[in-house]
This record gives sequence, structure tokens and C-alpha cells, in this order.
Amino acid sequence: MTLNDFTKQTLEFPDDYEGKVIATFIRSNKNIKGRKSVLYIHGFNDYFFHPHVAENFHQQNYNFFALDLRKYGRSLLPHQHPNYCKDISEYYEEITESLQIISEENGNDIIILGHSTGGLIASMYANFGKEKELISALILNSPFFEFNISKTERNINLLFARIISFFMPYANKSKPLSHLYNSSLLKSHHGEWEFDQSWKPERGFPAYFKWLIAIYNAQAKLKTESNISEPILVMHSKRSIKPKKWSSDILGMDMVLNVDHIKETGKKLGKKVTFLAVENAIHDIFLSKKEVREKAFTEMINWLKKTIK
Repeated sequence: MTLNDFTKQTLEFPDDYEGKVIATFIRSNKNIKGRKSVLYIHGFNDYFFHPHVAENFHQQNYNFFALDLRKYGRSLLPHQHPNYCKDISEYYEEITESLQIISEENGNDIIILGHSTGGLIASMYANFGKEKELISALILNSPFFEFNISKTERNINLLFARIISFFMPYANKSKPLSHLYNSSLLKSHHGEWEFDQSWKPERGFPAYFKWLIAIYNAQAKLKTESNISEPILVMHSKRSIKPKKWSSDILGMDMVLNVDHIKETGKKLGKKVTFLAVENAIHDIFLSKKEVREKAFTEMINWLKKTIK
């Protein structure tokens, strides 16, 4: 499959504090009515460019849909600050509408697959979203449950962010990501993927302090209030790494998040949590080396088949 095998639908919502706002609902043209469905939600500095994931789900008789959230990818409008939000709940509108569309079209189980920040958002929605009852299972691909820094550094950064953003709502840390991660993905460097770097820039869009606070608030709420009743699969690499320069080790570890943080918060999500540690996986498990992502996909499907009859 290629991105030409998908239909894009613009979802329109009431204006927010920046003006017009949209999201982009993406459906595979190979969907067949009545099958179980997967809704993919991307992470920070990201968008949907994963047709191979959809193809793998189709081979197992699942329908596939994806979202480009507001202010990301295909949904980013010229007047907007990229990837900006003040609260994670801002994304609930497009998830609600997407779930309603899928339910009306298929009338069967819906699984949300969320990567990184998308995993955090999906977990929050599964707790507090309007149509959370439409979700049959949650699959989290390296969910962003904690900043990959010490607690002391995090607390200092948050205090600074709260003070500065109170006076300047668009204050930010520019280029928050290491260029090494995109280097591990791009075909022109060390990976096998191509994507629009105006939507997924090498060093990342600015990490707005308001966004940092919104992420932290969601993470803290999950740790104390999460009670998801649906089954959850938390997928993560077996190991993390924080490299300063390029090394082949980057192609077999999570260089963005600490996997211990993922496991620590993951076990607090609900009573039906399963963990899947994937050997030699990178941060986005399904962008890992071919043999790694294929093994991860097989194990994920086996879990789904046991979980949703």
C-alpha cells in the first residue's frame, strides 16, 4: 500500500483560541464493511505516513483508519502554532467524531493504536472521552508517560514553564528533539522511510511551554486516576539509550523515552494491562527494522485475537 490508497476527510470544529481548527480523518480504501477496525493516533512532531501498518492489519482482516490531529500534519493551518495545545482534552473532539464515523460505518469492535504522545492522548480519552465506550481495546506503541529526564530537572523545567507561559503563552524551547532520531528513520540517512519534513522536521517543532504543562498534567492524572476497563497492550523497546552522537545502537533501542517509565505508569492504567517488550525496537516500534516490526506485529495480532473474540 501507498498513501494514495487512503481517502482524507476534513473534520471541522468550532474555532479555538487561534481561530479556525480542523482535523484530518484518514480511511483506507481497502476497508471492508463489518470488520473490526483500528484507529491510529500519531505522536508529537508526527503525522500518519504508515501505509505498511494498515496493510498488515488488512492482511489480518481489520479495517484501518488514522487521524492527523489538529495542528499536526495535514491538519496544520497557516495561522496555527504547530502541535500546540493548552490541554490534552482539546483532541477529544476529533477522536469522538472519528469513533462515531467508524462505528456507523462498521458497527464492530474498534481498537485504538496510539504512538508516543498519541498513546498518552488515547489513554486519557479511554478514561475521560465522550465515546470511550466505543473502544474495545487499546494498543500503546511506546506511550509518552513521562519526560525522559530526572524528576528534579522536570520539576525545575515545569516551574519555569508555568511562570514564563503565564506571561507569554507561546514561549517555547526551539528544536527540542535530537536530529539523531529522524536520522534513524530517513531513507536518506540510516533508515528506510520517507516523510514530509515540513510536518515532521529534523529537530522537531518548538516545544511550547503550555504544551509541556498540558503533557505533564495528563501524565500526572493518568498515574492517579486511570481506570480503563478495556484490555490494554503496552508495547515498548527492551532498552533505552540517550546518545550524544550516531551509533548503530540507536537502530535497536528507544532513544526518545525511558522504557522503565513506560512500564511504571502502564501498570496503573487499568486492571487488564499486558506488556510486550520488543527486542531491538526503536521508539516507533513499527518503524524498526523489518524483522523487528514484523515480529512485533505478529505478537500484537496474537494478543488481539486472544483478547477480542
